[in-house]
Amino acid sequence: MTSVLLAESSNTRRRALSVLLTQNGMGVTALGSLDEAYALLMRAAGSTSRFDAVVIGWPEYSDGLAEDVFGLLHGALFEHMPVLVMSDSSSAAAINWRMTRPRTTLLPWSDFQEAPAALEQLVSPTSRIAEDQTGVTGPPLRMLLVDDSATVRAAFSRLLAKDGFMVDTASGVAEGLTKLRAQPFDIVVVDYFMPGRNGTELIAEVRSNPALQRVVPAIITGAYSDDVIRESLATGAVECLFKSEARELFIARIHSLARMVRDRKAIEAERRRLEGILSSVGDGVYQVDPDGTVRLINPAALDLLGYEKADGLIGRSAFDLFHYALEDGTPVSRQQCPLLQSYVRGSELTGWQTAFWSRHGRPVPVECTVFPMRLDGERNGSVVAFRDVSARRKLEHDLRWAAEHDALTQLHNRAWFERQLEEEIVRLRRTDRSTLLLFLDVDRFKYINDTAGHSAGDQLLVEVSGRLKSRLRASDHLARMGGDEFALLLRNVQVEDVQALADGFRRALTASPFSYGGKSYRITTSIGVAALDARTVSPSEAMAQADVACHQAKNQGRNQTFLYSPGSGERAAMDRDLGWSVRLEEALKHDRFVLAFQPIVPLDGIFDDTLPDDSQDLWRRQLARNPESPALFEVLIRMRDAQGELILPAAFMPTAERFGVMREIDRWVINSALKAMRDVRDAPRPVSLTINLSTQTLGDQLLASYVTGKVVEYNVDPTLLVFEITESHAIEDVAGAQRVLHELRQLGCQIAVDDFGTGFSTFAYLKQLEADILKIDGSLIQGLPDDPLDRTVVAALTSIAEAAGKKTIAECVENPLSLLALHECGVDMAQGNCVGQPRLHLQSMPLVGVAGGDPADASPVSGDADDATLRQASAG
Repeated sequence: MTSVLLAESSNTRRRALSVLLTQNGMGVTALGSLDEAYALLMRAAGSTSRFDAVVIGWPEYSDGLAEDVFGLLHGALFEHMPVLVMSDSSSAAAINWRMTRPRTTLLPWSDFQEAPAALEQLVSPTSRIAEDQTGVTGPPLRMLLVDDSATVRAAFSRLLAKDGFMVDTASGVAEGLTKLRAQPFDIVVVDYFMPGRNGTELIAEVRSNPALQRVVPAIITGAYSDDVIRESLATGAVECLFKSEARELFIARIHSLARMVRDRKAIEAERRRLEGILSSVGDGVYQVDPDGTVRLINPAALDLLGYEKADGLIGRSAFDLFHYALEDGTPVSRQQCPLLQSYVRGSELTGWQTAFWSRHGRPVPVECTVFPMRLDGERNGSVVAFRDVSARRKLEHDLRWAAEHDALTQLHNRAWFERQLEEEIVRLRRTDRSTLLLFLDVDRFKYINDTAGHSAGDQLLVEVSGRLKSRLRASDHLARMGGDEFALLLRNVQVEDVQALADGFRRALTASPFSYGGKSYRITTSIGVAALDARTVSPSEAMAQADVACHQAKNQGRNQTFLYSPGSGERAAMDRDLGWSVRLEEALKHDRFVLAFQPIVPLDGIFDDTLPDDSQDLWRRQLARNPESPALFEVLIRMRDAQGELILPAAFMPTAERFGVMREIDRWVINSALKAMRDVRDAPRPVSLTINLSTQTLGDQLLASYVTGKVVEYNVDPTLLVFEITESHAIEDVAGAQRVLHELRQLGCQIAVDDFGTGFSTFAYLKQLEADILKIDGSLIQGLPDDPLDRTVVAALTSIAEAAGKKTIAECVENPLSLLALHECGVDMAQGNCVGQPRLHLQSMPLVGVAGGDPADASPVSGDADDATLRQASAG
């Protein structure tokens, strides 16, 4: 196990990097200060238990202690120790330190996920043999020197050749690339300043061309320049050399590159040897001479191919025994058999899938690899490792099936259906036929799912799918689109028959009740229909039409069929949706979203003094009463139109949800919110933010990884992050939501359930969702001063939350009477215009703004369009 010393002052970054390295099999000693690191390094220097590598954060401000630590790592005691430096920016000091120290890599914090790979490159897994600094060991390395000066090429070629390198030269980037593509080189050294194209262009090609990935690139220049060094390293150069430096120093740098190449080659050779051994464990293995004669075969190979003993196989042709025909029985000639040709030529063959024929004449599908063997530089036959891939083929078949089917109902899924729909639209453009697209939504499914349980809901979906399948023709397509939604594609039908066709499917569902747990439920469905013909524009438009029609069927009382009409208002509604979809894409592309922040105020002691007239004064006073508490805000989103006017989320969120862009919007919000937290890191008190998550984001299994990356990039405390979910969003996929929320809690974030108290299944899901905070729905707050029932409900909800150890926040608090009632009910915090209006600039908030901010920004400005718009929808 690689032993790593990690020194980083930021708790968040240190924890994230420590977890990442540990997950990659490394032993980590994590320290939070440079003085601890210095003391531990000094102790390690005098003992046998030294670290394999050091990972250290480049300090934002240099001081004596930092100079001591970095000086120690640069000195003789630790000159061979691999060091990975993590930095916020490519500062000249960090670059210079990395350049003058061997076995050192500089990595920005934004790329911290690459730290394990960077350490693996720095730390050699094999013992390093001390090398004579006057020369390099092993066979000569091939080097290409690219410089427009013939004098420079001649001088450095002689110097390198004298030191044992095989040197070729090129006079420019074009010639250099031609030679690199034509011949194998280990190292390329290219001049930065050349006429036409500079050296970084060649470096970029080397880094981007997979065929040149093994070439180690370096830049050489005549003068020292921070900009040249920074650009060269950013492009991919691993070293910057100088024509004016002492020849001894130049050769020493070249030796460092040579050691890198030799280490890589040694590792690669060791890897190939171990792969040959590992590939044989549990697999069939046989050895052949260069002509393909079997010399050795292991028991696993005998078993796979149906042989009991090896005696009858040794000395016979592997081609004649095993791979003389394809899997379907088609004979293969010796000249066209890749395996036999690999034996003869001594070439490697990896991952080749074919069939070996057993003793009983049965084809066995196999994947095999041929490893050429050499002894004292001479070919010594080949080793063939193979495995039966019958089970894997079945698994691949099952995976392909799963990619196109819904596991619960066994129907095709949305992805498959959308491909069929696209093909159907293409087909219709060549005919005068018509096709009907039906969207079916099971009525009252959520009620059955919530009251009878998820098992009942699953069984209902299975039964619905079976009844729908019973009505299908051979040419029809049926799929489950997700949740309780199904889609049908009925080909070659008349639009006039739509009602009869749809009614047939509805009757199939209503013909008999659904029974579960001793109860019976009547099944009905709302059906939206879109007629497709040669004029249909696209699959997305067709699906939008059917979706709009399905919603109309539900709005008309359920158990209805509604045919979309291009001339109706539904078309206008759809066009508006499509228009908003384009605007949303433009807003994401051109960064036209903005954040607003609304304070959430603690109610403890709020009525100890007279309430001030200004909500801002009230918020400031309540924060002052709780000096240890972070300032808490809900993050709200707005969109700017082309004229710069703010658009409230009610106008664009429904379209975002319908067109599936909420995941991108939520990620934009998370990134922008954490960036805002970074900008107020030096505020008088910590800032905590609550961020809303949509249904689509709750299903994103990579969300926690994304949040972790942003927490590290912006160096914020994850315990100050609260992610809000609504009950209705979470229950669409409780298991998936639980996984995502659990991962966020593992990171240190808190979870809040929004709109608490509005759903009858709220309490059933409360325990499953592991919430820390419950936000009482605003509909219960608005009538609180006058409605005894609302007050009783709020008091009950607060008591339940307190018993469960959860905090409560009341939303939409608009007047002092509501505040008084909430205080009497025991609610912990309040949010609304009465206690604080949303504002666009977090730094302008009282008790949050950092030094240097404009005090005029701390209060609402009369006539300010932004603030005026935000006040219209403070619950936004």
